[in-house]
Amino acid sequence: MRKEIFINESSGETRIAILEDSQLVEFYVEKPENERMVGNIYKGQVENVINGMQAAFVDIGHETNAFLPFSEVEDNNSPFPGMLDAPDDEESNGNFRSNRRNKAHPGLKSGEDIIVQVIKEPYRGKGPRVTTAVSIPGRFMVLLPYADHVGVSRKIHKRKEKRRLKRIGYEIKPENYGLIVRTVADGKSKEELQSDIDYLISTWRKIESNIKKGKAPCIVYKDMEMASSIIRDVFTSDVDRVICDDKKLYKKLNSYLKSTTPQLEDKLHRYDGRDPIFDKYNIDKEIEKSLNRKVWLNSGGHLVIEHTEAMVTIDVNSGKFIGRKNHEQNSLKINLEAAREIARQLRLRDIGGLIVVDFIDLKDDKNKKKLYDEMKKETKKDRAKIAMAPVSEFGLMEMTRQRVRLSLLLSTSEECPVCRGTGRVLSKESMVTKIESWIKRFKSECNERRLILKVHPTISDYLTEGTKSIIRRLMWHHIMKIDVQPDEAINIDDFRFISKKQKQDVTDQY
Repeated sequence: MRKEIFINESSGETRIAILEDSQLVEFYVEKPENERMVGNIYKGQVENVINGMQAAFVDIGHETNAFLPFSEVEDNNSPFPGMLDAPDDEESNGNFRSNRRNKAHPGLKSGEDIIVQVIKEPYRGKGPRVTTAVSIPGRFMVLLPYADHVGVSRKIHKRKEKRRLKRIGYEIKPENYGLIVRTVADGKSKEELQSDIDYLISTWRKIESNIKKGKAPCIVYKDMEMASSIIRDVFTSDVDRVICDDKKLYKKLNSYLKSTTPQLEDKLHRYDGRDPIFDKYNIDKEIEKSLNRKVWLNSGGHLVIEHTEAMVTIDVNSGKFIGRKNHEQNSLKINLEAAREIARQLRLRDIGGLIVVDFIDLKDDKNKKKLYDEMKKETKKDRAKIAMAPVSEFGLMEMTRQRVRLSLLLSTSEECPVCRGTGRVLSKESMVTKIESWIKRFKSECNERRLILKVHPTISDYLTEGTKSIIRRLMWHHIMKIDVQPDEAINIDDFRFISKKQKQDVTDQY
């Protein structure tokens, strides 16, 4: 499989696209006014502890207090809580996180200072989610302050290499620290890993100094910006090339690779073509498709992806597909293709939380098992944690996907001011009812009979169309003179009434 990373830097935002065999599978956006918070470490202050929610709220200086579940509070007597957990794509020595589930009140008190790290971005009015399990990621290793174990990435499959890295990890691990050996460390020497550890320890010493000096709430460690963190976390030997279109960022990334993995330096290229980089490689077209509600499959079937407050629903439809086999086999074929596309769309759109997929009904339990196995196989490519249940008797598959950032839809688009996110506006008939109700209120309080009605051109055409137009009927019925004026500046589901006598807008008065 050919894997490529494209980085586009502009004054408005930084965009990163990851392609596998020329197909867009992951896309990241970072805007200057909305930089990511995940990975940042804060000296915060506990605002309140709510036992009923099994959580505390922490002031970290953000507009909304951070959410700290009791399950994310480490049992630790050290000055700053440590970490017994691995990053998303790494492996710890065991069930370290599970032993913190449903824990009792951890002894937090309102007003006390606490060191926390952001693990989830703010989401739809909710504050960031934080943990006291602090980790400092490097190129080859992740430093776990005040832990005492060594873990190795589960993506390193060779047992002999895993044992070697674990042995080196214990040899170079400083006392009272834990380590996670990352995927990129595969084949690296003890000296290279030691150099990374030395850098991480010096970083932690600076953080400790910031903690002592800073007054809560304040930030004590800021993680790399998105482009650098993608290079650190994703750019491994299986990536064929990285292409960046910004000279300054290219030099920065090149310098980072020289000091960490010089053997990958020749895979980094600078794009200086005339056409925008995302146009040149047809990435923009793929991004536009990824925001569509409907996603077509090669067979002629399609997916319909709907975002709600509680969950994301995905409906699988046969569409134009006409198979030559029996109904069960046709349904299985579409479902298997849909499963592969759904796994890609989850990564691409960065959809998190609860997801419910409505597959085409299958009667044979063996076929349901095939579909479940296909979905599990495809989601293994995803760096986010995914848990799923087998297909139910109703043809539904429920799953949860780890939410770290905002989904692609929320990070690249805004709520429509007309439909307010529903995708629907008032019908023309309902608009007439709304206008007539206003006229009745106006007549009951005012004797004026001459008005100007400003509406969107679409509504204007509807009101004035034909000799027996709707506006004529309204004027005869209410004994008024109303001049309709089209105005493109007015939303399609809104209207404004202007008094000819007062020569001003009177809409909000009645």
